[in-house]
Amino acid sequence: MRHRSLFIITTAVTAGALTLSACGSRGDSDGGSSGGGDTTTVVIGLDAPLSGDLSALGQGIKNSADLAVKTANKNKEVPGVTFKLEPLDDVAQAATGQQNATKLVGDSKVMGVVGPLNSDVGQSMQKVFDSANLALVSPANTNPSLTQGKDWQTGKKVRGSKTYFRTSTTDAVQGPFAARYMYNKKKLKKVYVIDDKKTYGAGLAATFAGEFKKLGGTVVGTDHINPEDKDFSAVASKVAEAKADFVYYGGEYPAGAPLASQIKNAGAKIPTVGGDALFSAEYVKLAKKNAEGDIASSVGAPLETLDTAKKFIADYDAAGYKDAYEAYGGYSYDSAWAIIQAVKAVVEGNDGKLPESKDARGKVVAALQDVTFDGVSGSVGFDEFGDTTNRQLSLYEVKDGKHVAVEVGKFEG
Repeated sequence: MRHRSLFIITTAVTAGALTLSACGSRGDSDGGSSGGGDTTTVVIGLDAPLSGDLSALGQGIKNSADLAVKTANKNKEVPGVTFKLEPLDDVAQAATGQQNATKLVGDSKVMGVVGPLNSDVGQSMQKVFDSANLALVSPANTNPSLTQGKDWQTGKKVRGSKTYFRTSTTDAVQGPFAARYMYNKKKLKKVYVIDDKKTYGAGLAATFAGEFKKLGGTVVGTDHINPEDKDFSAVASKVAEAKADFVYYGGEYPAGAPLASQIKNAGAKIPTVGGDALFSAEYVKLAKKNAEGDIASSVGAPLETLDTAKKFIADYDAAGYKDAYEAYGGYSYDSAWAIIQAVKAVVEGNDGKLPESKDARGKVVAALQDVTFDGVSGSVGFDEFGDTTNRQLSLYEVKDGKHVAVEVGKFEG
């Protein structure tokens, strides 16, 4: 953070968010830096469920992006620029996410946004950000249609949003990765597929089932649940009667954990398998002993095994955040850092100053497309659709009350 002695800059952390106050700074005006040692404030927005059932994941996303912002400011990553995080709570609702997108667009200092968690929320935000030429980088959205269009499964891939990127891999990879493991490694041939009818869950379940059937497996039953319900006994009974070897659930842990527990209580002592939205310590807390043996996939390799993540983990612990970084912490840090690097490229290409706000956003979007760096989650970069070029995945099984990595690799094919 570059300033002269007449500046008084204070930093405070409130619920993991960075608040900056400056006395005498002219760099807070819209548009470019005024020069002469002044700093320009660049806001990075953030949208995630910071309250409600999915808040554990949302708080991890927020804290990790906050850490990236603090690191950039501490290291003067972009000379003449001070970054500030503006976190907004979407409570995992698409309509709220869209409202948050409109609010962030209205702040001319916002040059990029990290989030959201949920694919249906991301879908609702895309047009808002596209119309404003404002970059959105998600650490967690996995539905392929967000980047490749609704007909992606037919091979007709069309990028619908020029401003949307993601550091997580997609369900086109995640579902089949789990299917191959269950069929080839676990030798389980019969599955009962359930989803929550939402953009993420239904899409993920479909990619899993498609690959499982290609391999020779049998889908002995399918069903849908309302994730707002708590009683899944009717579906659990159907699963028990179907004599499935395991269940695949497309959905999130607040419903997935009780569903898995009730299936076991109904007499089907079989594992429930799901995507990255089941990969949370909260899943085990909710399902308790009935979580044992259940499996969740996750985008990327386990952070604890990556040399690139060691500093992030140490810095996160040192920062004293009360919530864990959870499944998407590393990807959230990398999403924020990608925006920071794009801003850096724009500033360096404009004689060390940020262009006027009406031009800067578009330039940041263009710069993001070419951003590459070694991030917390590994190599970070984006392909022609805005998807991550890192196709690493992991599978975790609950053993003795904890998620333990059982398979790590890249999906080929």
